[in-house]
Amino acid sequence: MADFIAYGSSTELPTIHVISDSVGLTAQAVARAAAAQFGVTNPTIEVLPKVRRFEEIRRFVDEHSAVHARNTGDGRMLVFYTLVDRVLSRQLAEYAAERDDIVAVDLVTDAIGAISRMTGREPSTKPGGLHVADQYYFQRIEAIEFTIAHDDGRNPQELHQADIVLLGVSRSSKTPTSIYLSQQGYKVANIPLDPSTEPPAELASVDRTRLFGLMTTAEVLIGIRQRRLGRAVGVASRYADPEYVYEDLEKARSLMRKLGCIVIHTENRAVEETAQEILRYYERAHPPSADMIGSA
Repeated sequence: MADFIAYGSSTELPTIHVISDSVGLTAQAVARAAAAQFGVTNPTIEVLPKVRRFEEIRRFVDEHSAVHARNTGDGRMLVFYTLVDRVLSRQLAEYAAERDDIVAVDLVTDAIGAISRMTGREPSTKPGGLHVADQYYFQRIEAIEFTIAHDDGRNPQELHQADIVLLGVSRSSKTPTSIYLSQQGYKVANIPLDPSTEPPAELASVDRTRLFGLMTTAEVLIGIRQRRLGRAVGVASRYADPEYVYEDLEKARSLMRKLGCIVIHTENRAVEETAQEILRYYERAHPPSADMIGSA
C-alpha cells in the first residue's frame, strides 16, 4: 500500500483522505474544522503527502477504497485535496468524476483562481508556499525526521536527544501526537507500553519535564481496538479483550507514576488539543526562545 500518515480514531464520520503535493496541513485543518460541525473532534484522517505523479494518487485511492470495502463493506472515499500543480489537480478531479464512489473536494483551486482574477497575477504553482525554506523550515524537517526515526520505541539509546518523550499503550494516539508536535519543530520519541514487555531502561534517565504519559479510558480503548481489528477480531481477540485492556492500562499507570511523568488524557480529544496541553506543561519548564519555531 502507498505510504501515508494516519491521524485520529473516530468512526462516527467516514475516514477523510487528504492528498497534497505539500505536507497536507491545510487540508487537515479544514477536515477537522468541518468534522467539528458534526460534533467530532478527532476524525480519522489518512494523508498522502508530497504527491508528484498521478499514479501515486490513483494507487492511494484504489488501495484505500479496497481496504474500506473489505473492512466495512463500504468502499466509498471522501477526499480533500490541496494540489497547486494544475495538471495533478485536474487529473484527480477527472478521475473522481468518473467514479461514483469518490467524493472529492478541491480546497485550493477556486481560492487561487479568485486571487488571480482580482490581481491579474499568475500563481507560482509551487507546493508548500507557506513553508519558506529558511532555518526554521529546516529545523522542522529535522524534527520530523527525528520523530519518524524514534517512533514506536525505535532507537531508545537516543531518548536523551528528544525534546519530548511520549509513553502510552497501543492506540493511545502516541504516533499522531508525535507527528503533530514534530511539525511544530519538536523532536519527539514515543515508547509503546505493553504488559508483556519491559520498557527501555533509558527512560529512567529522561528529564521528567520532558516525559509525558498518554492515558485514555478502558471503554474508549476497547472500542478503538475492536474497530482497528475489524473482521480479524477472532485472530487477535486478546488485544481488545476488556480484561487485557484494563491490565494494560493499570500497568501503564503504575509505570507512569513510578517515572513521575506528566499524564495527559487523550479520550474525546483532537490531536491538536492533546499536543497543546503537552506544550503548556513543557514550555513552563522550557520557555521557547525568541527564535523557537514551535508556535510558528
